Amino acid sequence: MVTLYGIKTCDTCRKALKWLDAEGISHRFHDFRADGLSRRVVAGWVATLGWENVLNRRSTTWRGLPEKARTDLNSKTAAALMVEHPTLIKRPVIEADKGLFIGFDERTRTVLSRARR
Repeated sequence: MVTLYGIKTCDTCRKALKWLDAEGISHRFHDFRADGLSRRVVAGWVATLGWENVLNRRSTTWRGLPEKARTDLNSKTAAALMVEHPTLIKRPVIEADKGLFIGFDERTRTVLSRARR
Protein backbone atom coordinates (compact mmCIF):
# COMPACT_ATOMS: atom_id res chain seq x y z
CA MET A 1 0.00 0.00 0.00
CA VAL A 2 1.21 3.47 -0.90
CA THR A 3 0.51 6.43 1.35
CA LEU A 4 0.64 9.83 -0.27
CA TYR A 5 1.03 12.74 2.16
CA GLY A 6 0.15 16.19 0.93
CA ILE A 7 -2.50 18.84 0.64
CA LYS A 8 -5.65 18.29 -1.40
CA THR A 9 -5.29 21.67 -3.13
CA CYS A 10 -1.69 20.97 -4.26
CA ASP A 11 -1.49 20.46 -8.04
CA THR A 12 1.37 17.99 -7.77
CA CYS A 13 -0.50 15.94 -5.16
CA ARG A 14 -3.59 15.87 -7.36
CA LYS A 15 -1.49 14.81 -10.34
CA ALA A 16 0.11 12.00 -8.30
CA LEU A 17 -3.27 10.78 -7.01
CA LYS A 18 -4.70 10.76 -10.53
CA TRP A 19 -1.69 8.78 -11.79
CA LEU A 20 -1.95 6.25 -8.93
CA ASP A 21 -5.64 5.73 -9.75
CA ALA A 22 -4.91 5.32 -13.48
CA GLU A 23 -2.16 2.80 -12.77
CA GLY A 24 -4.34 0.82 -10.40
CA ILE A 25 -1.92 1.24 -7.51
CA SER A 26 -3.56 0.81 -4.12
CA HIS A 27 -3.07 3.96 -2.06
CA ARG A 28 -4.43 6.22 0.61
CA PHE A 29 -4.19 9.99 0.87
CA HIS A 30 -3.17 11.72 4.09
CA ASP A 31 -3.94 15.44 4.06
CA PHE A 32 -1.43 17.42 6.15
CA ARG A 33 -4.02 20.02 7.06
CA ALA A 34 -7.07 17.85 7.69
CA ASP A 35 -5.35 14.81 9.21
CA GLY A 36 -2.35 16.49 10.86
CA LEU A 37 1.14 15.05 11.22
CA SER A 38 2.84 13.44 14.15
CA ARG A 39 6.34 14.28 15.30
CA ARG A 40 7.24 10.62 14.85
CA VAL A 41 6.27 10.60 11.17
CA VAL A 42 8.12 13.82 10.35
CA ALA A 43 11.16 12.71 12.38
CA GLY A 44 11.23 9.49 10.33
CA TRP A 45 11.22 11.44 7.07
CA VAL A 46 13.97 13.71 8.36
CA ALA A 47 16.05 10.74 9.52
CA THR A 48 15.67 8.99 6.16
CA LEU A 49 15.89 11.90 3.72
CA GLY A 50 17.54 14.71 5.69
CA TRP A 51 15.71 17.79 6.91
CA GLU A 52 17.23 19.90 4.11
CA ASN A 53 15.43 17.71 1.55
CA VAL A 54 12.08 17.70 3.35
CA LEU A 55 11.88 21.41 4.19
CA ASN A 56 10.45 23.61 1.45
CA ARG A 57 12.30 26.91 1.67
CA ARG A 58 10.44 28.28 -1.36
CA SER A 59 7.02 28.17 0.29
CA THR A 60 5.10 31.27 1.25
CA THR A 61 4.91 29.84 4.77
CA TRP A 62 8.72 29.82 4.96
CA ARG A 63 8.95 33.41 3.78
CA GLY A 64 6.34 34.41 6.37
CA LEU A 65 8.23 32.96 9.32
CA PRO A 66 10.20 35.28 11.59
CA GLU A 67 13.92 35.38 10.84
CA LYS A 68 14.70 33.76 14.19
CA ALA A 69 12.67 30.65 13.24
CA ARG A 70 14.55 30.34 9.94
CA THR A 71 18.07 30.42 11.37
CA ASP A 72 20.20 27.87 13.18
CA LEU A 73 18.09 24.93 12.07
CA ASN A 74 19.04 21.33 12.72
CA SER A 75 17.14 18.09 12.24
CA LYS A 76 15.26 18.42 15.53
CA THR A 77 14.25 22.08 15.19
CA ALA A 78 13.41 21.72 11.49
CA ALA A 79 11.18 18.70 12.20
CA ALA A 80 9.38 20.57 14.98
CA LEU A 81 8.86 23.54 12.66
CA MET A 82 7.41 21.26 9.96
CA VAL A 83 5.02 19.63 12.43
CA GLU A 84 3.84 23.07 13.51
CA HIS A 85 3.61 24.34 9.91
CA PRO A 86 2.97 21.33 7.62
CA THR A 87 2.99 23.49 4.48
CA LEU A 88 6.75 23.76 4.99
CA ILE A 89 7.05 20.16 3.79
CA LYS A 90 7.83 19.53 0.14
CA ARG A 91 4.97 17.70 -1.51
CA PRO A 92 3.98 15.05 -2.00
CA VAL A 93 5.74 12.71 0.38
CA ILE A 94 5.12 9.15 -0.76
CA GLU A 95 5.67 6.16 1.50
CA ALA A 96 5.78 2.83 -0.29
CA ASP A 97 7.26 -0.62 0.22
CA LYS A 98 10.04 0.36 -2.18
CA GLY A 99 11.02 3.51 -0.30
CA LEU A 100 10.24 7.05 0.70
CA PHE A 101 9.97 9.73 -1.97
CA ILE A 102 9.52 13.50 -2.05
CA GLY A 103 7.94 14.99 -5.12
CA PHE A 104 6.41 13.22 -8.06
CA ASP A 105 8.84 12.74 -10.91
CA GLU A 106 9.73 10.08 -13.46
CA ARG A 107 11.97 8.19 -11.02
CA THR A 108 9.16 7.95 -8.46
CA ARG A 109 6.67 6.80 -11.09
CA THR A 110 9.10 4.14 -12.33
CA VAL A 111 9.72 2.72 -8.83
CA LEU A 112 6.01 2.73 -7.98
CA SER A 113 5.12 1.05 -11.27
CA ARG A 114 7.63 -1.73 -10.66
CA ALA A 115 6.42 -2.18 -7.08
CA ARG A 116 2.95 -3.24 -8.15
CA ARG A 117 4.19 -5.96 -10.49
